[in-house]
Amino acid sequence: TPSTYLCKMEENLRRLLDAYRDDPRTLQLAEAFKQKLPLRIVPEGAVGSLPSFLLTGAYLNEPGFHLFIGRDKDDAGYFKEDLQALFGNKTVHWFPDSFRRPQHFDRLENNNVLQRTETVNKITSSGYKGELVVTYPEALFEMVVAPEILGENRISIKVGEQLDVNFLIEILTEYGFERSDFVYEPGQFSVRGGIVDIFSFGNDWPYRVDLFDEDVESIRLFDPMSQLSQKNISEVNIVPNINTRFENSQKVSLLKVLPENAVVWVRDVPMLLDALNACFDKAIEFGKKAALEEDDENRTALLKDRAFVRPDDVVKDLEKYHTVLFKGINFEPDVKVVCNATPQKSFNKNFALLIEDLKSKEKDGKENYIFVPHSKQAERYHHIFEDMEAGVKFHPVTKVVHEGFIDEDLGVAVYTDHEVFNRFHKYNLRKGFTKSKAINLRLLRELTPGDFVTHIDHGVGKYSGLEKLNVNGQIQECVRLLYKNNDLLYVSVHSLHKISRYIGKDGKPPKINKLGSDAWQRVKSKTKRKIKDIAADLIKLYAKRKASKGHAFPP
Repeated sequence: TPSTYLCKMEENLRRLLDAYRDDPRTLQLAEAFKQKLPLRIVPEGAVGSLPSFLLTGAYLNEPGFHLFIGRDKDDAGYFKEDLQALFGNKTVHWFPDSFRRPQHFDRLENNNVLQRTETVNKITSSGYKGELVVTYPEALFEMVVAPEILGENRISIKVGEQLDVNFLIEILTEYGFERSDFVYEPGQFSVRGGIVDIFSFGNDWPYRVDLFDEDVESIRLFDPMSQLSQKNISEVNIVPNINTRFENSQKVSLLKVLPENAVVWVRDVPMLLDALNACFDKAIEFGKKAALEEDDENRTALLKDRAFVRPDDVVKDLEKYHTVLFKGINFEPDVKVVCNATPQKSFNKNFALLIEDLKSKEKDGKENYIFVPHSKQAERYHHIFEDMEAGVKFHPVTKVVHEGFIDEDLGVAVYTDHEVFNRFHKYNLRKGFTKSKAINLRLLRELTPGDFVTHIDHGVGKYSGLEKLNVNGQIQECVRLLYKNNDLLYVSVHSLHKISRYIGKDGKPPKINKLGSDAWQRVKSKTKRKIKDIAADLIKLYAKRKASKGHAFPP
Protein backbone atom coordinates (compact mmCIF):
# COMPACT_ATOMS: atom_id res chain seq x y z
CA THR A 1 0.00 0.00 0.00
CA PRO A 2 1.12 3.63 -0.45
CA SER A 3 1.41 4.16 3.34
CA THR A 4 3.57 1.02 3.71
CA TYR A 5 5.69 2.18 0.77
CA LEU A 6 6.23 5.61 2.42
CA CYS A 7 7.14 3.98 5.76
CA LYS A 8 9.67 1.83 3.91
CA MET A 9 11.29 4.92 2.38
CA GLU A 10 11.42 6.66 5.76
CA GLU A 11 13.12 3.57 7.17
CA ASN A 12 15.63 3.67 4.30
CA LEU A 13 16.66 7.19 5.34
CA ARG A 14 16.86 6.24 9.03
CA ARG A 15 19.08 3.27 8.19
CA LEU A 16 21.37 5.45 6.09
CA LEU A 17 21.64 8.12 8.81
CA ASP A 18 22.29 5.45 11.45
CA ALA A 19 25.16 4.21 9.28
CA TYR A 20 26.64 7.73 9.21
CA ARG A 21 26.10 8.14 12.95
CA ASP A 22 28.20 5.01 13.59
CA ASP A 23 30.75 5.74 10.85
CA PRO A 24 34.40 6.08 12.10
CA ARG A 25 34.75 9.48 10.38
CA THR A 26 31.76 11.03 12.15
CA LEU A 27 32.85 9.45 15.42
CA GLN A 28 36.23 11.12 14.86
CA LEU A 29 34.47 14.47 14.28
CA ALA A 30 32.23 14.07 17.35
CA GLU A 31 35.27 13.25 19.51
CA ALA A 32 37.12 16.33 18.22
CA PHE A 33 34.12 18.57 19.01
CA LYS A 34 34.27 17.47 22.68
CA GLN A 35 37.76 18.95 23.12
CA LYS A 36 37.97 22.22 25.08
CA LEU A 37 40.72 23.86 23.02
CA PRO A 38 39.52 24.96 19.56
CA LEU A 39 40.67 22.63 16.78
CA ARG A 40 41.11 23.12 13.02
CA ILE A 41 39.49 20.13 11.32
CA VAL A 42 39.70 19.29 7.60
CA PRO A 43 37.40 16.68 5.99
CA GLU A 44 39.52 15.79 2.96
CA GLY A 45 37.72 14.45 -0.12
CA ALA A 46 34.14 15.25 0.99
CA VAL A 47 32.33 15.79 -2.33
CA GLY A 48 28.70 16.35 -3.39
CA SER A 49 26.26 16.41 -0.47
CA LEU A 50 28.55 14.24 1.70
CA PRO A 51 29.39 17.21 4.05
CA SER A 52 25.70 17.46 5.08
CA PHE A 53 25.69 13.72 5.89
CA LEU A 54 28.89 14.11 7.94
CA LEU A 55 27.40 17.01 9.92
CA THR A 56 24.18 15.07 10.51
CA GLY A 57 26.06 11.96 11.62
CA ALA A 58 28.29 13.97 13.99
CA TYR A 59 25.24 15.75 15.42
CA LEU A 60 23.41 12.45 16.03
CA ASN A 61 26.48 11.34 18.00
CA GLU A 62 26.94 14.55 19.94
CA PRO A 63 24.13 17.15 19.62
CA GLY A 64 25.57 20.65 19.73
CA PHE A 65 25.48 24.10 18.19
CA HIS A 66 26.62 24.21 14.54
CA LEU A 67 27.00 27.19 12.21
CA PHE A 68 27.63 26.53 8.51
CA ILE A 69 29.02 29.34 6.31
CA GLY A 70 28.51 28.68 2.60
CA ARG A 71 30.70 30.15 -0.12
CA ASP A 72 27.72 32.30 -1.24
CA LYS A 73 23.95 32.51 -0.81
CA ASP A 74 23.20 29.70 -3.30
CA ASP A 75 25.70 27.32 -1.73
CA ALA A 76 24.28 28.05 1.73
CA GLY A 77 20.71 27.63 0.43
CA TYR A 78 21.45 24.19 -1.02
CA PHE A 79 23.22 23.09 2.17
CA LYS A 80 20.33 24.32 4.33
CA GLU A 81 17.88 22.35 2.19
CA ASP A 82 20.07 19.23 2.47
CA LEU A 83 20.24 19.50 6.26
CA GLN A 84 16.49 20.12 6.56
CA ALA A 85 15.80 17.02 4.43
CA LEU A 86 18.06 14.86 6.62
CA PHE A 87 16.91 16.25 9.98
CA GLY A 88 13.20 16.24 9.13
CA ASN A 89 11.22 17.85 11.96
CA LYS A 90 14.14 19.66 13.57
CA THR A 91 14.35 23.29 12.39
CA VAL A 92 17.48 24.34 10.52
CA HIS A 93 17.68 28.13 10.96
CA TRP A 94 18.43 30.39 7.99
CA PHE A 95 20.39 33.60 8.59
CA PRO A 96 20.23 35.86 5.49
CA ASP A 97 21.57 39.35 4.80
CA SER A 98 19.12 42.27 5.15
CA PHE A 99 18.96 43.22 1.48
CA ARG A 100 17.14 42.20 -1.68
CA ARG A 101 20.41 40.95 -3.18
CA PRO A 102 23.74 40.22 -1.44
CA GLN A 103 26.25 43.10 -1.72
CA HIS A 104 23.51 45.44 -3.03
CA PHE A 105 22.78 47.82 -0.17
CA ASP A 106 20.27 49.94 -2.07
CA ARG A 107 17.15 48.04 -1.03
CA LEU A 108 16.23 46.41 2.27
CA GLU A 109 14.14 43.22 2.18
CA ASN A 110 11.71 43.08 5.13
CA ASN A 111 11.38 39.28 4.99
CA ASN A 112 15.17 38.97 5.34
CA VAL A 113 15.19 41.39 8.28
CA LEU A 114 12.44 39.28 9.83
CA GLN A 115 14.41 36.06 9.41
CA ARG A 116 17.62 37.57 10.79
CA THR A 117 15.76 38.76 13.88
CA GLU A 118 13.89 35.49 14.25
CA THR A 119 17.10 33.44 14.03
CA VAL A 120 18.98 35.59 16.55
CA ASN A 121 15.93 35.51 18.84
CA LYS A 122 15.63 31.72 18.61
CA ILE A 123 19.31 30.91 19.15
CA THR A 124 19.67 33.31 22.09
CA SER A 125 16.43 32.31 23.85
CA SER A 126 16.83 28.54 23.36
CA GLY A 127 19.77 28.15 25.70
CA TYR A 128 22.00 27.36 22.70
CA LYS A 129 21.08 23.67 22.86
CA GLY A 130 21.71 21.89 19.62
CA GLU A 131 20.80 24.66 17.19
CA LEU A 132 21.69 24.46 13.49
CA VAL A 133 22.25 27.73 11.62
CA VAL A 134 23.19 28.20 7.95
CA THR A 135 24.47 31.50 6.56
CA TYR A 136 26.85 33.05 3.99
CA PRO A 137 29.53 35.81 3.99
CA GLU A 138 27.26 38.78 3.14
CA ALA A 139 24.92 37.92 6.04
CA LEU A 140 27.84 37.40 8.42
CA PHE A 141 29.13 40.85 7.43
CA GLU A 142 26.23 42.64 9.19
CA MET A 143 26.24 42.95 12.98
CA VAL A 144 23.46 41.65 15.23
CA VAL A 145 22.23 42.87 18.61
CA ALA A 146 24.15 41.50 21.59
CA PRO A 147 22.11 38.73 23.33
CA GLU A 148 21.95 40.53 26.69
CA ILE A 149 20.69 43.73 25.01
CA LEU A 150 18.07 41.81 23.01
CA GLY A 151 16.90 40.05 26.19
CA GLU A 152 16.42 43.37 27.97
CA ASN A 153 14.34 44.75 25.08
CA ARG A 154 11.90 41.87 24.58
CA ILE A 155 8.27 42.62 25.42
CA SER A 156 6.74 39.62 27.18
CA ILE A 157 2.97 39.04 27.14
CA LYS A 158 1.42 36.06 29.00
CA VAL A 159 -2.09 34.64 29.16
CA GLY A 160 -3.68 35.45 32.54
CA GLU A 161 -1.53 38.53 33.19
CA GLN A 162 -2.68 42.14 32.99
CA LEU A 163 -1.77 44.42 30.09
CA ASP A 164 -2.26 48.17 29.78
CA VAL A 165 -3.06 48.82 26.09
CA ASN A 166 -1.97 52.47 26.19
CA PHE A 167 1.39 51.47 27.70
CA LEU A 168 1.79 48.73 25.04
CA ILE A 169 1.06 51.22 22.24
CA GLU A 170 3.67 53.59 23.66
CA ILE A 171 6.31 50.84 23.92
CA LEU A 172 5.61 49.45 20.42
CA THR A 173 5.85 52.92 18.90
CA GLU A 174 9.14 53.49 20.69
CA TYR A 175 10.40 50.14 19.35
CA GLY A 176 9.82 51.23 15.77
CA PHE A 177 6.45 49.54 15.16
CA GLU A 178 3.94 51.32 12.93
CA ARG A 179 0.25 51.47 13.84
CA SER A 180 -2.10 50.49 10.98
CA ASP A 181 -5.68 49.36 10.43
CA PHE A 182 -4.50 45.78 9.87
CA VAL A 183 -1.12 44.07 9.97
CA TYR A 184 0.43 42.57 6.86
CA GLU A 185 4.22 42.80 7.36
CA PRO A 186 6.73 42.78 10.26
CA GLY A 187 6.86 45.94 12.34
CA GLN A 188 3.12 46.73 12.34
CA PHE A 189 0.41 46.60 15.01
CA SER A 190 -3.29 47.42 15.18
CA VAL A 191 -5.73 47.93 18.04
CA ARG A 192 -9.46 47.26 17.63
CA GLY A 193 -11.29 47.38 20.94
CA GLY A 194 -10.05 44.47 23.04
CA ILE A 195 -8.07 42.91 20.17
CA VAL A 196 -4.42 43.79 19.60
CA ASP A 197 -2.65 42.43 16.48
CA ILE A 198 1.17 42.59 16.48
CA PHE A 199 3.49 41.47 13.68
CA SER A 200 6.74 40.98 15.56
CA PHE A 201 10.16 41.16 13.89
CA GLY A 202 10.93 37.77 15.46
CA ASN A 203 8.15 35.58 14.09
CA ASP A 204 6.66 34.16 10.88
CA TRP A 205 3.05 35.05 11.61
CA PRO A 206 1.45 37.95 13.53
CA TYR A 207 0.05 37.56 17.05
CA ARG A 208 -3.54 38.31 18.07
CA VAL A 209 -3.93 39.21 21.75
CA ASP A 210 -7.54 39.07 23.10
CA LEU A 211 -8.15 41.25 26.14
CA PHE A 212 -11.01 41.37 28.64
CA ASP A 213 -10.55 44.82 30.14
CA GLU A 214 -6.82 44.56 31.06
CA ASP A 215 -6.65 40.75 31.39
CA VAL A 216 -4.99 38.77 28.59
CA GLU A 217 -7.56 36.05 27.75
CA SER A 218 -5.78 34.39 24.81
CA ILE A 219 -2.86 34.76 22.40
CA ARG A 220 -3.01 33.25 18.92
CA LEU A 221 -0.90 33.12 15.80
CA PHE A 222 -3.05 33.98 12.77
CA ASP A 223 -2.83 34.16 8.99
CA PRO A 224 -3.28 37.80 7.81
CA MET A 225 -4.75 36.61 4.50
CA SER A 226 -7.58 34.46 5.85
CA GLN A 227 -7.63 35.94 9.41
CA LEU A 228 -7.83 32.32 10.61
CA SER A 229 -6.00 31.21 13.76
CA GLN A 230 -2.95 29.00 13.27
CA LYS A 231 -2.07 28.12 16.85
CA ASN A 232 -2.90 29.07 20.46
CA ILE A 233 0.07 29.98 22.64
CA SER A 234 0.42 30.91 26.30
CA GLU A 235 3.26 33.43 26.06
CA VAL A 236 4.76 35.68 23.42
CA ASN A 237 7.99 37.69 23.22
CA ILE A 238 7.79 40.74 20.96
CA VAL A 239 11.15 41.60 19.40
CA PRO A 240 12.02 45.04 17.96
CA ASN A 241 13.81 45.61 14.65
CA ILE A 242 17.39 44.58 15.41
CA ASN A 243 18.75 46.53 12.44
CA THR A 244 17.54 50.02 13.29
CA ARG A 245 16.34 50.05 16.89
CA PHE A 246 19.76 49.73 18.53
CA GLU A 247 22.95 51.75 18.60
CA ASN A 248 26.06 50.49 16.85
CA SER A 249 27.74 50.03 20.25
CA GLN A 250 25.01 47.51 21.18
CA LYS A 251 25.71 45.33 18.15
CA VAL A 252 28.20 42.51 17.71
CA SER A 253 29.24 39.95 15.11
CA LEU A 254 27.06 36.83 14.86
CA LEU A 255 30.21 34.88 15.78
CA LYS A 256 30.22 36.63 19.19
CA VAL A 257 26.64 35.46 19.80
CA LEU A 258 27.56 31.76 19.48
CA PRO A 259 28.13 29.60 22.58
CA GLU A 260 31.68 28.60 23.52
CA ASN A 261 31.24 24.98 22.37
CA ALA A 262 29.89 25.93 18.92
CA VAL A 263 31.31 24.34 15.77
CA VAL A 264 31.73 26.57 12.70
CA TRP A 265 31.80 24.88 9.27
CA VAL A 266 33.40 27.01 6.53
CA ARG A 267 33.01 25.85 2.94
CA ASP A 268 35.68 28.06 1.36
CA VAL A 269 37.97 30.28 3.45
CA PRO A 270 39.40 32.45 0.59
CA MET A 271 35.89 33.09 -0.81
CA LEU A 272 34.68 34.07 2.66
CA LEU A 273 37.45 36.65 3.05
CA ASP A 274 37.06 37.96 -0.53
CA ALA A 275 33.30 38.41 -0.08
CA LEU A 276 33.76 40.20 3.27
CA ASN A 277 36.33 42.57 1.75
CA ALA A 278 34.01 43.29 -1.20
CA CYS A 279 31.13 43.97 1.21
CA PHE A 280 33.34 46.30 3.25
CA ASP A 281 34.28 48.41 0.21
CA LYS A 282 30.71 48.58 -1.10
CA ALA A 283 29.21 49.37 2.30
CA ILE A 284 31.50 52.39 2.75
CA GLU A 285 30.57 53.63 -0.72
CA PHE A 286 26.84 53.16 -0.12
CA GLY A 287 27.12 54.61 3.39
CA LYS A 288 28.46 57.88 2.01
CA LYS A 289 25.68 57.98 -0.58
CA ALA A 290 23.00 57.13 2.01
CA ALA A 291 24.21 59.89 4.34
CA LEU A 292 23.77 62.40 1.50
CA GLU A 293 20.48 61.15 0.07
CA GLU A 294 18.72 59.84 3.21
CA ASP A 295 16.03 58.35 0.96
CA ASP A 296 15.50 55.25 3.07
CA GLU A 297 15.52 55.74 6.82
CA ASN A 298 16.33 52.10 7.68
CA ARG A 299 19.09 51.77 5.08
CA THR A 300 20.57 55.13 6.09
CA ALA A 301 20.65 54.16 9.77
CA LEU A 302 22.26 50.82 8.99
CA LEU A 303 24.97 52.11 6.67
CA LYS A 304 25.68 55.51 8.22
CA ASP A 305 26.44 53.85 11.57
CA ARG A 306 28.61 51.28 9.75
CA ALA A 307 26.90 48.38 11.55
CA PHE A 308 29.11 45.78 9.92
CA VAL A 309 32.00 43.50 10.85
CA ARG A 310 35.53 44.02 9.58
CA PRO A 311 37.03 41.00 7.75
CA ASP A 312 39.99 40.71 10.13
CA ASP A 313 37.58 40.62 13.13
CA VAL A 314 35.79 37.65 11.56
CA VAL A 315 39.10 35.76 11.33
CA LYS A 316 39.85 36.52 15.02
CA ASP A 317 36.36 35.41 16.09
CA LEU A 318 36.66 32.13 14.17
CA GLU A 319 39.78 31.24 16.16
CA LYS A 320 37.65 30.85 19.32
CA TYR A 321 35.66 27.89 17.98
CA HIS A 322 36.16 24.44 16.55
CA THR A 323 36.23 25.05 12.78
CA VAL A 324 35.64 22.52 10.02
CA LEU A 325 37.38 23.86 6.90
CA PHE A 326 36.70 22.31 3.50
CA LYS A 327 38.83 24.44 1.19
CA GLY A 328 41.50 27.11 1.10
CA ILE A 329 43.76 26.35 4.09
CA ASN A 330 47.53 26.72 3.92
CA PHE A 331 48.45 25.19 7.28
CA GLU A 332 48.55 21.73 8.85
CA PRO A 333 45.16 20.96 10.47
CA ASP A 334 44.81 19.62 14.02
CA VAL A 335 42.51 16.85 12.80
CA LYS A 336 42.26 15.41 9.29
CA VAL A 337 39.23 13.31 8.35
CA VAL A 338 39.94 11.42 5.13
CA CYS A 339 36.92 10.68 2.89
CA ASN A 340 37.23 8.42 -0.15
CA ALA A 341 34.31 9.67 -2.21
CA THR A 342 33.52 10.56 -5.82
CA PRO A 343 30.67 12.62 -7.34
CA GLN A 344 27.61 11.01 -8.92
CA LYS A 345 28.02 10.36 -12.64
CA SER A 346 26.04 12.30 -15.23
CA PHE A 347 23.43 10.00 -16.83
CA ASN A 348 21.38 12.54 -18.85
CA LYS A 349 18.21 10.34 -18.70
CA ASN A 350 20.12 7.32 -20.06
CA PHE A 351 18.62 4.51 -17.97
CA ALA A 352 20.75 1.82 -19.59
CA LEU A 353 23.82 3.68 -18.28
CA LEU A 354 22.16 4.15 -14.85
CA ILE A 355 21.32 0.43 -14.61
CA GLU A 356 24.88 -0.46 -15.54
CA ASP A 357 26.21 1.88 -12.84
CA LEU A 358 23.78 0.55 -10.19
CA LYS A 359 24.77 -3.06 -10.98
CA SER A 360 28.44 -2.13 -10.83
CA LYS A 361 27.99 -0.59 -7.37
CA GLU A 362 25.94 -3.58 -6.22
CA LYS A 363 28.67 -5.95 -7.44
CA ASP A 364 31.22 -3.97 -5.38
CA GLY A 365 29.07 -4.57 -2.27
CA LYS A 366 27.63 -1.06 -2.08
CA GLU A 367 24.04 -0.15 -1.18
CA ASN A 368 22.30 2.12 -3.70
CA TYR A 369 20.03 4.95 -2.47
CA ILE A 370 18.02 7.08 -4.89
CA PHE A 371 16.68 10.35 -3.43
CA VAL A 372 13.39 11.35 -5.09
CA PRO A 373 11.01 14.29 -4.46
CA HIS A 374 7.91 12.10 -3.89
CA SER A 375 6.76 8.48 -3.75
CA LYS A 376 5.27 8.54 -7.29
CA GLN A 377 8.74 9.18 -8.70
CA ALA A 378 10.10 6.20 -6.75
CA GLU A 379 7.35 4.04 -8.26
CA ARG A 380 8.34 5.35 -11.68
CA TYR A 381 11.89 4.06 -11.17
CA HIS A 382 10.51 0.63 -10.19
CA HIS A 383 8.33 0.49 -13.33
CA ILE A 384 11.19 1.60 -15.62
CA PHE A 385 13.55 -1.02 -14.16
CA GLU A 386 10.84 -3.71 -14.46
CA ASP A 387 10.09 -2.79 -18.09
CA MET A 388 13.80 -2.94 -18.90
CA GLU A 389 14.15 -6.20 -16.91
CA ALA A 390 17.08 -4.62 -15.11
CA GLY A 391 16.98 -6.71 -11.94
CA VAL A 392 18.69 -3.99 -9.88
CA LYS A 393 18.25 -3.31 -6.17
CA PHE A 394 17.95 0.19 -4.76
CA HIS A 395 16.56 1.95 -1.69
CA PRO A 396 14.25 4.90 -2.54
CA VAL A 397 14.20 7.91 -0.18
CA THR A 398 11.53 10.62 -0.53
CA LYS A 399 13.85 13.53 0.23
CA VAL A 400 15.76 15.96 -1.97
CA VAL A 401 19.50 16.51 -1.59
CA HIS A 402 21.52 18.67 -3.94
CA GLU A 403 24.32 16.42 -5.21
CA GLY A 404 24.81 12.67 -5.28
CA PHE A 405 28.06 10.93 -4.33
CA ILE A 406 29.70 7.52 -4.03
CA ASP A 407 31.08 6.94 -0.53
CA GLU A 408 33.73 4.22 -0.80
CA ASP A 409 34.41 4.18 2.96
CA LEU A 410 30.84 3.49 4.04
CA GLY A 411 29.97 1.45 0.94
CA VAL A 412 26.95 3.51 -0.16
CA ALA A 413 26.01 5.26 -3.40
CA VAL A 414 23.63 8.23 -3.13
CA TYR A 415 21.88 9.18 -6.39
CA THR A 416 19.67 12.25 -6.87
CA ASP A 417 16.63 12.20 -9.15
CA HIS A 418 17.26 15.66 -10.68
CA GLU A 419 20.82 14.69 -11.63
CA VAL A 420 19.65 11.41 -13.22
CA PHE A 421 17.13 13.32 -15.35
CA ASN A 422 19.49 16.29 -15.88
CA ARG A 423 16.95 18.72 -14.39
CA PHE A 424 17.89 22.04 -12.80
CA HIS A 425 17.50 21.87 -9.04
CA LYS A 426 16.74 25.07 -7.11
CA TYR A 427 16.62 25.26 -3.32
CA ASN A 428 13.44 26.52 -1.70
CA LEU A 429 13.81 28.84 1.26
CA ARG A 430 10.84 29.64 3.46
CA LYS A 431 9.31 32.92 2.33
CA GLY A 432 6.89 33.53 5.18
CA PHE A 433 4.27 36.17 4.44
CA THR A 434 5.45 37.75 1.20
CA LYS A 435 5.25 41.40 0.27
CA SER A 436 3.10 40.63 -2.79
CA LYS A 437 0.41 39.25 -0.47
CA ALA A 438 0.75 42.34 1.68
CA ILE A 439 0.23 44.61 -1.35
CA ASN A 440 -2.90 42.65 -2.30
CA LEU A 441 -4.30 42.98 1.20
CA ARG A 442 -3.58 46.70 1.25
CA LEU A 443 -5.36 47.10 -2.11
CA LEU A 444 -8.38 45.25 -0.76
CA ARG A 445 -8.64 47.56 2.26
CA GLU A 446 -8.40 50.63 0.02
CA LEU A 447 -11.25 49.54 -2.29
CA THR A 448 -14.78 50.77 -1.63
CA PRO A 449 -17.99 49.29 -3.15
CA GLY A 450 -18.52 50.75 -6.62
CA ASP A 451 -14.82 51.05 -7.50
CA PHE A 452 -13.84 49.65 -10.89
CA VAL A 453 -11.44 46.70 -10.81
CA THR A 454 -9.81 44.51 -13.46
CA HIS A 455 -9.68 40.72 -13.19
CA ILE A 456 -6.91 39.23 -15.32
CA ASP A 457 -9.21 36.50 -16.71
CA HIS A 458 -12.63 38.21 -16.82
CA GLY A 459 -11.95 41.89 -17.44
CA VAL A 460 -13.42 45.07 -15.93
CA GLY A 461 -16.08 44.82 -13.21
CA LYS A 462 -17.23 46.64 -10.08
CA TYR A 463 -16.05 45.87 -6.57
CA SER A 464 -19.08 44.98 -4.46
CA GLY A 465 -17.58 44.18 -1.06
CA LEU A 466 -16.62 41.01 0.83
CA GLU A 467 -18.78 37.97 1.49
CA LYS A 468 -18.25 34.80 3.52
CA LEU A 469 -19.10 31.60 1.61
CA ASN A 470 -19.22 27.96 2.66
CA VAL A 471 -16.77 26.16 0.33
CA ASN A 472 -16.50 22.39 0.88
CA GLY A 473 -17.52 22.75 4.51
CA GLN A 474 -15.10 25.61 5.22
CA ILE A 475 -16.00 29.27 5.59
CA GLN A 476 -13.92 31.41 3.20
CA GLU A 477 -13.93 35.16 2.75
CA CYS A 478 -14.38 36.11 -0.93
CA VAL A 479 -14.32 39.31 -2.96
CA ARG A 480 -17.64 39.94 -4.73
CA LEU A 481 -17.34 41.49 -8.23
CA LEU A 482 -20.30 42.76 -10.27
CA TYR A 483 -20.26 42.36 -14.08
CA LYS A 484 -22.64 43.19 -16.95
CA ASN A 485 -26.28 42.06 -16.53
CA ASN A 486 -25.66 41.99 -12.74
CA ASP A 487 -23.64 38.77 -13.00
CA LEU A 488 -21.60 38.06 -9.87
CA LEU A 489 -18.07 36.66 -9.64
CA TYR A 490 -16.66 35.50 -6.29
CA VAL A 491 -12.88 35.57 -5.95
CA SER A 492 -11.16 33.88 -3.00
CA VAL A 493 -8.80 36.05 -0.95
CA HIS A 494 -6.12 33.52 -1.94
CA SER A 495 -6.47 34.71 -5.57
CA LEU A 496 -6.15 38.45 -4.91
CA HIS A 497 -3.12 38.58 -7.23
CA LYS A 498 -5.56 38.29 -10.15
CA ILE A 499 -7.33 41.55 -9.24
CA SER A 500 -6.09 45.12 -9.59
CA ARG A 501 -7.65 48.56 -9.40
CA TYR A 502 -8.79 49.75 -12.85
CA ILE A 503 -6.49 52.37 -14.39
CA GLY A 504 -7.81 54.22 -17.44
CA LYS A 505 -8.49 57.61 -18.93
CA ASP A 506 -9.35 60.28 -16.36
CA GLY A 507 -13.02 61.19 -16.12
CA LYS A 508 -14.27 58.35 -18.33
CA PRO A 509 -15.94 55.36 -16.67
CA PRO A 510 -14.86 52.06 -18.30
CA LYS A 511 -17.11 49.67 -20.14
CA ILE A 512 -17.99 46.73 -17.88
CA ASN A 513 -17.34 43.31 -19.40
CA LYS A 514 -19.77 40.45 -19.69
CA LEU A 515 -18.86 37.18 -18.01
CA GLY A 516 -18.39 34.33 -20.47
CA SER A 517 -17.88 36.52 -23.56
CA ASP A 518 -14.64 36.66 -25.55
CA ALA A 519 -14.48 40.49 -25.62
CA TRP A 520 -11.88 40.69 -22.82
CA GLN A 521 -9.69 38.03 -24.48
CA ARG A 522 -9.81 40.03 -27.75
CA VAL A 523 -8.73 43.19 -25.87
CA LYS A 524 -5.80 41.31 -24.28
CA SER A 525 -4.74 39.82 -27.64
CA LYS A 526 -4.89 43.22 -29.33
CA THR A 527 -2.84 44.77 -26.50
CA LYS A 528 -0.22 42.01 -26.74
CA ARG A 529 0.15 42.63 -30.49
CA LYS A 530 0.63 46.37 -29.86
CA ILE A 531 3.23 45.66 -27.18
CA LYS A 532 5.13 43.41 -29.62
CA ASP A 533 5.03 46.18 -32.24
CA ILE A 534 6.39 48.71 -29.73
CA ALA A 535 9.10 46.24 -28.66
CA ALA A 536 10.11 45.69 -32.30
CA ASP A 537 10.34 49.46 -32.86
CA LEU A 538 12.47 49.84 -29.73
CA ILE A 539 14.83 47.05 -30.84
CA LYS A 540 15.28 48.76 -34.24
CA LEU A 541 15.83 52.14 -32.56
CA TYR A 542 18.50 50.83 -30.16
CA ALA A 543 20.17 48.85 -32.95
CA LYS A 544 20.47 52.08 -34.97
CA ARG A 545 21.84 53.93 -31.94
CA LYS A 546 24.43 51.22 -31.34
CA ALA A 547 25.47 51.13 -34.99
CA SER A 548 25.72 54.91 -35.40
CA LYS A 549 28.92 56.76 -34.59
CA GLY A 550 28.75 59.04 -31.56
CA HIS A 551 30.03 62.58 -31.29
CA ALA A 552 32.45 63.49 -28.50
CA PHE A 553 31.51 66.94 -27.20
CA PRO A 554 34.24 69.14 -25.69
CA PRO A 555 34.25 69.56 -21.86
